[in-house]
Amino acid sequence: MVLPAKVFEIKEKVEPGLVLLKLRDFKEEETCKTSTGESVGLTTEILDLKSKGNIVEGVFSRDFLRSRFYRRNAFETPVTEEAPFWIIFSRKKTYLVVMAPSVARGVKKLLTNYVANKLSKVLFIDSQSILEVRMSHETLKEMHESNPQATKLIWFDDVDIPGVQKLCLAGSDLVDTKLYRDYLEHGKIWYVVFEAQKRGVMVGVTRNCVVTLFSKSTTQEFVNYIVEDFLKLVE
Repeated sequence: MVLPAKVFEIKEKVEPGLVLLKLRDFKEEETCKTSTGESVGLTTEILDLKSKGNIVEGVFSRDFLRSRFYRRNAFETPVTEEAPFWIIFSRKKTYLVVMAPSVARGVKKLLTNYVANKLSKVLFIDSQSILEVRMSHETLKEMHESNPQATKLIWFDDVDIPGVQKLCLAGSDLVDTKLYRDYLEHGKIWYVVFEAQKRGVMVGVTRNCVVTLFSKSTTQEFVNYIVEDFLKLVE
């Protein structure tokens, strides 16, 4: 099972009650015509909205037309894509976590950025109140070097070697290798795959806070990891 999610920060001050009030009745409808001239109603809405403690959660649902080919002819059919989301209210900051729909469903991947921008407009009118969260190269470096045996893969970007865009290392004890030290001199850590040993799951983390679960686990367990462990790294 692969579960990808992205973490954003809500810059505006907002209370859980106001979030529930604004999102509960959100619904947009439009009518589109397929290539055959048939009119189809498409809906964007928020489902299963609820609040528990310091977390508001729901499902962002969006209809769109998807093209299929049959006997060299294109046919458009309506498809619904759903992206679960969580708004976490901590003492310091407020975060939005959006989980991307499973690619295995065979539908076009709804970008988590689209959900963040739409929720920003619904809650605050503009699209600049919910922004990406960024981790530093130093944070990922410290996370790896504090427990190198747990790291399975490291990608480096911002490489200053001509003609080389990214570098990759895989294996255990990467902190003790000469290549690791050489790569640190020529690039920055962009992506780390490691075992969160306390929870026994394999997780991948990028500097722009895309968190991917590679182990067999429930959605709730994954969200618990993000809320209880991962957010401490970005605060």
